[in-house]
Amino acid sequence: MNIVSEVLLYLCFSILVGSFLISLVPSSFKPEIHVQRRVQIIATVGIVLFSFIPILLLVMQLTKGDNYVGTLQMILNTFEIGKAWFFTFIVANMLFIFLLWFDDQKNKIYAYGGLAFTFLLILGLGWASHASSVGHIKGFIIHTSHFIAVTVWVGILIVVSWFSKGFSNWLKFLKWFSPVAIVCFSITVASGIGLMTFVMDFKTYTDTWMLSYGQLLLIKHLLIIPLIVYAAINSLLVKKKLIQYPSFNPRPWSKVESLIVLLIFSVTAALSNQSPPSENTFKNEGPSGLFSYFYQGQNLQVMQVELAFNATSFSLFVLSILLIGLTIYAFLKKAPALITFFLSILFVFSSYLALILSIT
Repeated sequence: MNIVSEVLLYLCFSILVGSFLISLVPSSFKPEIHVQRRVQIIATVGIVLFSFIPILLLVMQLTKGDNYVGTLQMILNTFEIGKAWFFTFIVANMLFIFLLWFDDQKNKIYAYGGLAFTFLLILGLGWASHASSVGHIKGFIIHTSHFIAVTVWVGILIVVSWFSKGFSNWLKFLKWFSPVAIVCFSITVASGIGLMTFVMDFKTYTDTWMLSYGQLLLIKHLLIIPLIVYAAINSLLVKKKLIQYPSFNPRPWSKVESLIVLLIFSVTAALSNQSPPSENTFKNEGPSGLFSYFYQGQNLQVMQVELAFNATSFSLFVLSILLIGLTIYAFLKKAPALITFFLSILFVFSSYLALILSIT
């Protein structure tokens, strides 16, 4: 329940940020796009509801007897996550009223006002984050920067991919969006590394693979590789294709890139529901079920992992490289974009096995 709600929460934020930002871009530098106001209203309501799910679960966990209301009041008044949600509730209501009151979506004030309220909502999310609770102001700044960079990049991508009508001006769109995406990706990587320092030591990265947290983190990092490949396809190869064939439709490829992002959102949501990696976590919870599946019957009493490639893992590693190459080749040969999506999933699967089976 919490994982699904977090994925939908990320999606709601991305739609709001993307729709408000893209409306500030002149019509000659973007395809024809129309995000209905009701979609933005639903996303606003969704932020309130989906951000409340962790609080609801906390209420159910702490409540003794039938005093649910009293427990909820205590959380809202004394817990940082409760205070942050109450702030989110107030700001979301202001955004909701703003969206209902403002009729002219083409007016720049509509976009600037929506962005201002959405930025405040992102601050509320950063306030309630794990990084903020551990690293205080530093954690708050890093998490907020990370989330802003992600929602700007992914938000524009989702809005253009799923809400555009046709693909006119796509070349002009790529001309400004590609640099924006590169900057946002760079900030995302840098801040993501900063967030990792709050929960683990980089020297123990492979050791965490024995835990559920480490397994999910590994899968997330592997998913980033096909995401980079699709970003390169959509920014470089699509540009060349459109110059050669103006009738070429790039939208399916940007949609596949957004699907990869959705998978990363899902893994990220699952990560936030796992115990941080440590020796105590390993002693209390033991190795993850997935890791134990590959190493049944072996001594898993110590949280220590070393890598040594063998014939099987090397073959899988070569296969994963071939699958990435096939993804690019499929684009050049005009194969359906959905086929390359499955090739990307196979890449993650084969590269995951290559690493896991290299463990000694």
